[in-house]
Amino acid sequence: MLGSIVQVNVSRGGVPKLPVLEALVGETGIDGDEVAHPEVHGGPERALCLFALERIEALAAEGHPIAAGTAGENVTIRGIDWDSVLPGSRLRLGPDVLVEVTRFTTPCTTIRGSFRDRDSNRIHHNLHPGWSRAYAMVIHGGTLRPGDTVELLEG
Repeated sequence: MLGSIVQVNVSRGGVPKLPVLEALVGETGIDGDEVAHPEVHGGPERALCLFALERIEALAAEGHPIAAGTAGENVTIRGIDWDSVLPGSRLRLGPDVLVEVTRFTTPCTTIRGSFRDRDSNRIHHNLHPGWSRAYAMVIHGGTLRPGDTVELLEG
């Protein structure tokens, strides 16, 4: 299954994460990206946060003021069946980067501005399966750019 990277997003901590033209990805995430609460976000098992543009667009259609990067994801992708992105799934991002999904994210209050009722639980996996962002660890690093292909690899 092939998709593509829509945006690669970074911040100095917090949201929104803003798009960059390219980013170097290593074991602990994107060089230059910082997290506001490293005890909760980041580290090797939460090196990257991934989210599907299709979910963002559907949320916006519900009236939420969400856009790529405002939910804190590092990599906004499209064209992948988001229901198939589960813990243990591996994705190839661009020609070099290989990641493995480790868990669904728990929405944080810092992203509440992306929701019309300020309730970020709209993307909590336990309440709305298939609508969560996903954390991933980096198996092999490299450079990511918008437009790069994304491949959901077979088990």
